[in-house]
Amino acid sequence: MLDQRVVLSPISPTPVQPMDRLGAALGLAAGRLWVKRDDLTGLAGGGNKVRKLEHLCADALAQGCDTLVTGGGRQSNHARLTAAAAAVLGLRCRLVLGSDPPSTATGNLVLDHLLGAEIVWAGPLDFYALEAAIDTEAAAVSAAGGRPYAMPLGGASTIGQLGYVVAALELRAQLPDTSLVVVADGTGGTHAGLVAGWGSHEAVLGIDVGTRPDLDHTVPRHALEAAARAGLPAPTGTCQIDHTRYAPGYGEPNPATREALDLAARLEGLVLDPVYSGKAMAGLIAAAREGGLPTDGTVTFLHTGGMPALFSPRYADWIEQHP
Repeated sequence: MLDQRVVLSPISPTPVQPMDRLGAALGLAAGRLWVKRDDLTGLAGGGNKVRKLEHLCADALAQGCDTLVTGGGRQSNHARLTAAAAAVLGLRCRLVLGSDPPSTATGNLVLDHLLGAEIVWAGPLDFYALEAAIDTEAAAVSAAGGRPYAMPLGGASTIGQLGYVVAALELRAQLPDTSLVVVADGTGGTHAGLVAGWGSHEAVLGIDVGTRPDLDHTVPRHALEAAARAGLPAPTGTCQIDHTRYAPGYGEPNPATREALDLAARLEGLVLDPVYSGKAMAGLIAAAREGGLPTDGTVTFLHTGGMPALFSPRYADWIEQHP
């Protein structure tokens, strides 16, 4: 199953690089802290969703679909990259965005328009209401004579999670002494795929960013399903998720995230985003300071991308006003 994908990323494997200056600031010895650069996947600004889309789009093509239907927030990285994948493959793309339309398009939304996506503004919706709206739009495409392929938020299906089974195997070959991978948990699909590929929940720490209310249940279930589909043993151990980093809410800036952005940028030249990777780095920093990291082996931060969100006024003003 792992080789049933279309190639959307020209950069494979994505590189790993040490973060010794940041590691030293956190009391870690040289060579212990690394980053895997899945922000460099190479499609329309990059990001972790490319790996999932390689498997999801292969499934869509195999089913003869002509329209990719998915959704997310106004600054959704998954929506942007789905639009890009559709463009590469000659498919239509319909994006259901869970907010009201802004007066001016910024950040990821600019790229959604540039890539030719059809955008449906669904208004403010919670996680499961937005999932239902995606299904409604897929039904509308079908009723109009199209052949839709509906993707859940974040591409977090068993097929999409195969992308991060592949990534886990890739990382094990690059850094075989990795004892912990730290990743942002939005819909939980990346976390689940990494666990399935690694074979252990103890090897992955997810940092909840406030997208999905039931991560503690969905990540273990999805990891088990992804492992079974990939022909791998069921993962062992207990799911690890830090739920304390996203206050006051999804996408909301907070001081710990700002510190994480500053440290990564000013010590490593690494640009994170305030919604996903910045909160994940805040969780890694807290774990290092509180003694929550393994005492041996390599700690690897998975950079999931998301830079375009920084150029929305909400976050650009926050960066400028709090130097």
